[in-house]
Amino acid sequence: MYLKHVFIAIGILLLVSCQQKAPVSFEPQNPLPVKLADPYILKASDGLYYMVGTGEVKDGFKMYSSTDLNEWKDEGRIYQGNTGSSWNVASFWAPELYERNGKFYLFYSADWRENPNNDLETFRIGVAVSDSPTGPYADMFNRPVFDPGYPIIDANLLFEDGKVYLYYSRACYKHPVESEVAVWAREKGMYDEIEESWIYGVEMKPDFSGVIGEPQVLLRPPLTMDDQQAEWESRSVTSGEVNRRWTEGSYIFKHNDIFYMMYSANFYGGKNYAVGYATSKSPLGLFTKADNNPVLEKNVEKGGIVTGTGHNSVTVAPDGKQMLCVYHGRTSKTGDQRVVFIDLMEIREDGILVVHGPTTRD
Repeated sequence: MYLKHVFIAIGILLLVSCQQKAPVSFEPQNPLPVKLADPYILKASDGLYYMVGTGEVKDGFKMYSSTDLNEWKDEGRIYQGNTGSSWNVASFWAPELYERNGKFYLFYSADWRENPNNDLETFRIGVAVSDSPTGPYADMFNRPVFDPGYPIIDANLLFEDGKVYLYYSRACYKHPVESEVAVWAREKGMYDEIEESWIYGVEMKPDFSGVIGEPQVLLRPPLTMDDQQAEWESRSVTSGEVNRRWTEGSYIFKHNDIFYMMYSANFYGGKNYAVGYATSKSPLGLFTKADNNPVLEKNVEKGGIVTGTGHNSVTVAPDGKQMLCVYHGRTSKTGDQRVVFIDLMEIREDGILVVHGPTTRD
């Protein structure tokens, strides 16, 4: 009887040991040797990963491909903008890549050539198409997807129940908003006004030629300073960095019948850029921000070397099971250069989203 219990105990210890040492299909190797901002990764039907983002080429976008998310092949330029006949002229930002019915679609932000008021920011969203994931991509229309009457950036798509939903951020430009933070900044003699960016959602035509109905405001910075989200979402203002509050870089996905919208707040060029999320039972809200925000932020106060973590997307590991958060950040070694990070991410049984990062190799 005694030996029986000993063997059972040994068996349990071995089982626990095996569980603790179970191999994972992806181990972060951050930061990646890729100097892109706003990274987006598509795992295509051919089994390869394709990464696009802001930077490294002028007036357009380039791409990297990978089989394992650690080693990346430079695929070069995949899209050329600012041509003599194009609708776009500058500021090529935040591309995202989608595979639909054998074709590949590149959604992106750029300044609109049409500018009768000589505005400093004329961002709109365009879409280009290719038969190959590595391009070249050509614009589907010689115009933006649609014109809401104000500058917009950061397109993100959701395909749900036969419908297509477009999510985007209204730019801060010429969008001053009254809030307790704005009052506080005036009283401190810091800023006369605080401009804000908000995230909108709208149904899109299936051929991507326009939208259906009016865009709905889904997420915006808090109005009151006692809101639990106000401290982390207002750091760019309260630190004296800039007179703007951002809610941008949305990424939406569905898990267990709940829609999760991840988003970034604070100045994309600063150390306080961080990621939170909100949930809803419907693609167009209402969305409720999570109590555990931010889920991704700088770690220098904890002995780390990473700042400016934000504008994320989500992909899956080669095993198809592990969720991964893809984002850009800076380190004490990269300086002002934004580089790509990929970290493990999970949604716990209680529905709480957790990002296990930022991590670095050394």
